[in-house]
Amino acid sequence: MASVTADPTTVRSSRKGIAAGDPQRSSRAFNRICTGVLIAFSLLWLMPLLWALDTALKPNSETAALPVTWLIKHPTLDAFRSILGQGDIWNWYAASFIISALTVVVTLLTASMAAFALSQLRFRRRGFAFGFIMAGIMIPGQVLIVPLFREMGAMHLLNTYWAVILPQVPTAIAVFVFKQFFDGLPHELKESARIDGASTWQIYRRIAMPLTRPAVAAVAIFTFVWSWNNLLWPLLVLSNPKLMTIPVGLATVQGNFGIRYADTMAASLLGALPLIVLFLFFQRQIVEGIAGTGLKG
Repeated sequence: MASVTADPTTVRSSRKGIAAGDPQRSSRAFNRICTGVLIAFSLLWLMPLLWALDTALKPNSETAALPVTWLIKHPTLDAFRSILGQGDIWNWYAASFIISALTVVVTLLTASMAAFALSQLRFRRRGFAFGFIMAGIMIPGQVLIVPLFREMGAMHLLNTYWAVILPQVPTAIAVFVFKQFFDGLPHELKESARIDGASTWQIYRRIAMPLTRPAVAAVAIFTFVWSWNNLLWPLLVLSNPKLMTIPVGLATVQGNFGIRYADTMAASLLGALPLIVLFLFFQRQIVEGIAGTGLKG
């Protein structure tokens, strides 16, 4: 009976092929899984938005019909015309933009200065000060509502923009992001600037801040979005309809319109439209800011 002997060279090459092919197959499988997960999460995020758009394009009588369907029998823009025709939403846009923009400016200034001091200056209890600031992340904002409300009332700031802006400025995560960037700056830059006679303020303004543009972009964008979407605090301190922000105005729309779901969804889409545009224009800065925040350690 003849025996078949395999060529050692062929066996080694086949083993190498298997060994080389396994990581590639595993990598492709992992990429497919990641792609599937991303698609699933994208659909979960898009479904409410698409449902809101579908409802806003229906007549109010059709939104209350049963069974509920995606089909739009008589598409119309009456809900958008109704919201835009009232005129209040333009005041809400202006109030939200003013509050969010001022919050971003003051937050960038205070958080970057605090982070620069914690990163580049040497003083006693520096670690304790940083830990105390980071402890603010663990404190729910709802716990501070009553003392903040009494404080704003004592300062006679209720029903003003500053009553909304000032409590939103102290942000521990913004200080953390800036500190991570400042920790990564070469010490030679600071030492050379000191030799040239630069003060601490000049080092911060002319050297440190221009090098932390990704951090500035990330903090600015997320602070703007968070301030724009804030509902509870503006709802408590603002009672003048002309000062109401978009979320507070949407709450009044829901209360006034009752079951007019088309109008409610149209107002919600108009309120979210600036944030969608902001993301589309600055998505690169958002990604770069997140990637460069130093969270990877």
